[in-house]
Amino acid sequence: MKDRLTDALYGLGWSTVKKLPEPVAERLGRTIADTAWKKRGKGVLRLESNLARVVPDASPQRLAELSRAGMRSYLRYWMESFRLPSWSRERVRDGFDVKDVHHLTDGLAAGKGVILALPHLGNWDLAGAWVTTKLETPFTTVAERLKPESLYDRFVAYRESLGMEVLPHTGGSAFGTLARRLRAGGLVCLVADRDLSDSGVEVKFFGDTARMPAGPAILAQQTGALLLPVTLWYDDSPVMKGRVHPPVDVPETGTRAEKTSVMTQALADAFATGIADHPEDWHMLQRLWLADLEPRPEAAPAEAAAPEGRPAAEGQS
Repeated sequence: MKDRLTDALYGLGWSTVKKLPEPVAERLGRTIADTAWKKRGKGVLRLESNLARVVPDASPQRLAELSRAGMRSYLRYWMESFRLPSWSRERVRDGFDVKDVHHLTDGLAAGKGVILALPHLGNWDLAGAWVTTKLETPFTTVAERLKPESLYDRFVAYRESLGMEVLPHTGGSAFGTLARRLRAGGLVCLVADRDLSDSGVEVKFFGDTARMPAGPAILAQQTGALLLPVTLWYDDSPVMKGRVHPPVDVPETGTRAEKTSVMTQALADAFATGIADHPEDWHMLQRLWLADLEPRPEAAPAEAAAPEGRPAAEGQS
């Protein structure tokens, strides 16, 4: 019953919100965000705790302001995402302004494949729709399996309608499929600031240890694809902003595990710059740092983290 109710509510969001005038949808999103923020539920408290690491000198009042802005940003993401399938191609093209996109277009032109790695900043679905619309470039991504299964199917159908190929995070074929797409010169996009497995790479992130997926770094090593961090943010305009960061190079020496560690740390550092500049747009309502996680068995080393055929990169949530 709970699964059917959850699916029905998401279905109602997709069917109803996309029909609303944009100003009405924006006000609705802010109202829902403010209501959730005032209730001080687990997600809001976790967001505030995470933001306290990002802005360590923030006063309690400042953290409260950031978490409220964060919930508004999070609901803006959902309202935009519900409405994206009804946006015109012009609206999608005009809805995103990205700096240094030449890193991406030059990489695609070179024909070696490109991996875009993003944190949970801004609206990664809008960025993806912009890529398929403005650049007319299809890409492959990975999605976390959601419950109920019908809800996961809705997400997949929705993202495929925007021009994305979506692979399930669980199962044995995702990593191999991603590698094949890259070797063919294709584009892969992965949300990669939270590890969903027991095989993540430990990184220093805002002064403490967290785990991030090994997949982007290992895919770059195995396929020769270009690995590009991307950060996104909102401002006061209707247009989302973004930046494609310079490539993360594969170190010339070291074991695969050592190279993976160095590259994943470089991704974490790039993500941190975007999050520090726009903390209110980081939609991290889950535990991330090891000190905040429940104890679990020792993770497998990165050397064995992603054998061919096994997914090791988080998909979009």
